[in-house]
Amino acid sequence: MTKGILGRKIGMTQLFSDNGELIPVTVIQAEPNVVLQKKTLENDGYEALQIGFADKKESRTNKAEKGHAEKAGTAPKRYVREIRGAEVDSFEVGQEIKVDIFESGEKIDVTGTSKGKGFQGVIKRHNQQRGPTTHGSHFHRAPGAMGVIDPMRVFKGKKLPGHMGSEQVTIQNLEVVSVDTDKNLLLIKGNVPGAKKSYVKITSAVKGN
Repeated sequence: MTKGILGRKIGMTQLFSDNGELIPVTVIQAEPNVVLQKKTLENDGYEALQIGFADKKESRTNKAEKGHAEKAGTAPKRYVREIRGAEVDSFEVGQEIKVDIFESGEKIDVTGTSKGKGFQGVIKRHNQQRGPTTHGSHFHRAPGAMGVIDPMRVFKGKKLPGHMGSEQVTIQNLEVVSVDTDKNLLLIKGNVPGAKKSYVKITSAVKGN
């Protein structure tokens, strides 16, 4: 059974383990999520749990979102995601999901939106090597050959300069170091995608422990 919760990345800190090892951790604030909808095989063709996190301003909410949230007896949410593989029958619409569904030592997958880097060249974007800086070289930070002459075009997927970052990224098999139910905090070993205050989705590890 897949478990999941939505949260906000607060930042990073560090802890000491019992044997004195220094552990870098990411702090995720996961206030109680609300079940907005239960997707079923009969109605939707697949099973999933739609959950929401962080209240949305009324001025930014449309009529459909208001009606959808009212069915669950809650306010419209800013961050709404589906958890596939969840045991749908164990939950009711409007029910709260808290951080205590996870426990320390558990393996999880974290999905977030990576930091945007803007328009970048091939050295930063694709880790390509630069050319010589002297001896009359005109090849410094440019991309290399565009490919063979015959097609008379550049093939799709060619590593070129362009927009970097702001993509959905999932890091797998991270470890929950600590769960603070009083403050609704999850401490996760290592780093997770995204900037501070960005939203993340935390689910049970697909590849298992």
